[in-house]
Amino acid sequence: MFKHLKKDLPASVVVFFVALPLCLGIALASGAPLFAGIIAGIVGGIIVGSISGSSLGVSGPAAGLVVIVYSAIQSLGSYEAFLLAVVFAGIFQIVLGILKAGVVGYYFPSSVIKGMLAAIGIIIFIQQLPHAFGYNRAYAGDTRSLFSDQESLTSALQKMLEFISLGAVIVTAVSLFILLFWEKVLAKKSPIFKIIPGPLVAVILGIVYQLTFGNSGSNWAIESHNLVSVPIPEDISSFFAQFTFPDFAFITNTDIYIVAITLAVVASLETLLCVEATDKLDPRKRVTPTNRELVAQGVGNTFSGLIGGLPITQVIVRSSANIQSGGRTKLSAILHGFFLMASIILIPRFLNLIPLAVLAAVLLVIGYKLANPKQFFQIYKLGKTQFVPFISTVIAIVATDLLTGIIFGLTIGFITILINSYKNSHFLHIEDVSNGQHKIKMTLAEEVTFLNKGAILRELSAIPNNTFLELDVRKTRVLDYDVLEILDEFAIKAKNRKITIKLISERGIVENPKSYKEFFGLKESA
Repeated sequence: MFKHLKKDLPASVVVFFVALPLCLGIALASGAPLFAGIIAGIVGGIIVGSISGSSLGVSGPAAGLVVIVYSAIQSLGSYEAFLLAVVFAGIFQIVLGILKAGVVGYYFPSSVIKGMLAAIGIIIFIQQLPHAFGYNRAYAGDTRSLFSDQESLTSALQKMLEFISLGAVIVTAVSLFILLFWEKVLAKKSPIFKIIPGPLVAVILGIVYQLTFGNSGSNWAIESHNLVSVPIPEDISSFFAQFTFPDFAFITNTDIYIVAITLAVVASLETLLCVEATDKLDPRKRVTPTNRELVAQGVGNTFSGLIGGLPITQVIVRSSANIQSGGRTKLSAILHGFFLMASIILIPRFLNLIPLAVLAAVLLVIGYKLANPKQFFQIYKLGKTQFVPFISTVIAIVATDLLTGIIFGLTIGFITILINSYKNSHFLHIEDVSNGQHKIKMTLAEEVTFLNKGAILRELSAIPNNTFLELDVRKTRVLDYDVLEILDEFAIKAKNRKITIKLISERGIVENPKSYKEFFGLKESA
């Protein structure tokens, strides 16, 4: 494992600097304690990294689960109850891995997955606007969650305009400039700017700003309730005392299991998609065992839930940072977990100088990337079969919740497939009129099932009397029994309508076959 330490150690440092603001930011967006994001990052690095078969994948709290986590904490009523759901989600993932469900990711339409990520991006972007302007629940003087049922998102967006913090706006604007300029300009000019992540620079400048103006008493100052707040342990024992544990009194609550299954399915799917993307980026093209990855993620989520952490997935942002920084083995992911642990033990006072506006800026960029308007236009150009399930999923998730939106998107996708199957049962006819007789050629598709009955029956019924019909089934590999029944019924009607049928198949050419079922060897027994 230590063979490539010279490569893995620098890469782990970069991944740590990328992961630290993301762990805090995702916890903030999820409505969970900020310390929970750090715990998830530690577990994702050390526990999952040790068990996983991925050489370059890095796990931790993910933006894709923000909506589920936030709504689950609200609906279950306490963070301790939510942790119990995370524990069971991990157990479900372990079971999925044992049952070899690692291929499940291949059966979800990409349009629905892209719609899910775009919707999550929209929600994250909107949710962070109040923090970007310096408004949160402490400033309003109550203890309610910013986006609870008692205070709607619309209300929070209105109040943020009433409680604007000049310092928070300045930090947000500067952080956004750094993040965008770093990625769009500097990273293209020198490799050093790829190694040093923009989010880290934004965090450092945020700390410098707070050290400069924090106690000035001016309008430029950022008040304490607009800063990161993680516990400051005095020693190792007090460090471990700040962990939160699940409340097993909720074990009979059915809502716990609904949340757990939702977390397990979405986290597993996001992990499998990330695994596929990471393997494609791997210069050595190593293949990650997906079933083992599900088990590793399951163990990680179980452990994270037991000690107060957020749910975990493999994350493409950190994994790609690991690859771009020259990581070679899983050691880089494991070391980044130890660095996260050291930071929360050794430098929590510096972490508490980070303005929430910096994390909001990082999340605004993440949200925009997930819901990039260019993606909407690109998918629109692919046609209705891709765009309709995509936009349906986006609207449904934003309007309701993640699970309902995904189910709705899958339903629309399935209906789209049925409609296309209905339309594509046969190729367009070639029609000709000679000596007063119509000549029509119908070529059936490779697979013709009961779903195509309506389309074929409609076309056969529309054939004019006194027609010569050439029915070509040479390319057809699947011809459903229900369709053969329609053809047999049409053969009887064809005689009365003076329609001549010429059947062309690999078995030969037959004119006016008496029974298509018999011809294809599917005649019912007496």
